Amino acid sequence: MTGLIHNGSTTAASAPSRADTVASAGPFCKTPPAATDQAFPANGAAAPVPPATGQSSDIGAGLPPVAYVLLWFPLSSETFIFREVVQLRKLGLPVHAYTLYGAKLRGCSEEMRRYDGPVRRLGAKAAGAILAAFVTALWKEPRQVWRLLRQGFFHRMRNLESLGENLWCFMAGFLLARYCREDGVRLIHAAWANGPATAAWVASRLTGIPFAFTGRAGDIYPEDGLLREKSADALFIRTNNHTNVRWLRQFCPQEQQDKVHAIYNSLTFTPRGQCAIAMRPPYRLLAVGRFARTKGFPYLLTAMARLRRENVPVTLTLVGDGRWRRKLTAMCERLRLQDVVNMPGFIPHDQICGYMLDHDILIMPSVVHTNGDRDGIPNVIMEALSHRMPVIATDVCGIAEVVEDGVTGLLVPQRDARALADAVRRMVEDRDHAQSMAEAGRERVTRMFDRERNIATLLDLYVSEGRRYWQAPSSQA
Repeated sequence: MTGLIHNGSTTAASAPSRADTVASAGPFCKTPPAATDQAFPANGAAAPVPPATGQSSDIGAGLPPVAYVLLWFPLSSETFIFREVVQLRKLGLPVHAYTLYGAKLRGCSEEMRRYDGPVRRLGAKAAGAILAAFVTALWKEPRQVWRLLRQGFFHRMRNLESLGENLWCFMAGFLLARYCREDGVRLIHAAWANGPATAAWVASRLTGIPFAFTGRAGDIYPEDGLLREKSADALFIRTNNHTNVRWLRQFCPQEQQDKVHAIYNSLTFTPRGQCAIAMRPPYRLLAVGRFARTKGFPYLLTAMARLRRENVPVTLTLVGDGRWRRKLTAMCERLRLQDVVNMPGFIPHDQICGYMLDHDILIMPSVVHTNGDRDGIPNVIMEALSHRMPVIATDVCGIAEVVEDGVTGLLVPQRDARALADAVRRMVEDRDHAQSMAEAGRERVTRMFDRERNIATLLDLYVSEGRRYWQAPSSQA
């Protein structure tokens, strides 16, 4: 049984030739070894580097299975993750999804419902199997399990929800370890840095299979009690904007700073048209997102009240749902906005583009919560710009990487209703500038969030970092 895996502190050896690659046994070769309790062999062969995007539709063919660990799969609010899994499979990579809670199909598109790739579910129905896997591991490797318990249980979590999620995912990691062995998995990738990464970390420690995780938004802000341990042990960390790179590096050992990589999310659908940018009164504003503390919708409603007092003819469609719905509804009533604010509730993702084509401006008033929780780059921003829809957003986290003030949209300070209202007025009064910014934004997002290129880059990261691991001298405890 392997112990703690330390990655990134050694220098990878030079890569062997492609002929040597095919002939040798190793975790990323044409015939991967059977799943065992061992980590990648230190003298394994190097993997072929995927060709550039467009050269082949099966550049991942021949690679061993990769575990993709999530809380739910598929999930309507995580269409970008679903697209990532689908595209990796189209490239030939055998991706096995492992859900720690189960299925949640409400609001999912038909494509998501018809997904036929391998999925293992470790939800409540698997509680008995999880307990059995824990007991088995405790009996076979008591020192390793007690070491994990000491590291994993005695940490301060940021809240009860985070504590409950991490405890469940910690225990689920014991069953995940068994499944990864059975399925021949050679790399475990957690889609989020919180619970999924906790399960992946446990499974990696038990099996020696390297793990990686993606850190995005509320899963790393504020950090849970295990982020430093997970960051130190991860083979690599992927994040979806450059602002997060700086944040995540502080949790890595000094000699492993280069293990954090920025790979943007991808556009989740091909635009079906372009916004007309009519900019005729009443001006139609659109906001989309969960009714949660990081979205800043109360400031948008305050801005709407201000615009109304100033006789600017605007309406707002606020699409979404969540625990703040009652608060936002009450706020609309208090500000007497019922006749200009429409809240249609949850709308399936594949219908959102229709709303974009029917509105003039997207508003994304994201805020940083007092505990540090925040958005990364909200996907709705790049989706709107891909439709050539003018965007107003707040300068939070990685949003400025997409919305450059006065160039690809208007950027305002967070928690500033006056600035939001002023930005709306500026945009509706200068249609030509709004159109030029939307055009520039469309060009930027189609380049930055190109699905084929970004996911091919992720596949290349799997291969190159996997190669670095198994060519490094073994550091098993």
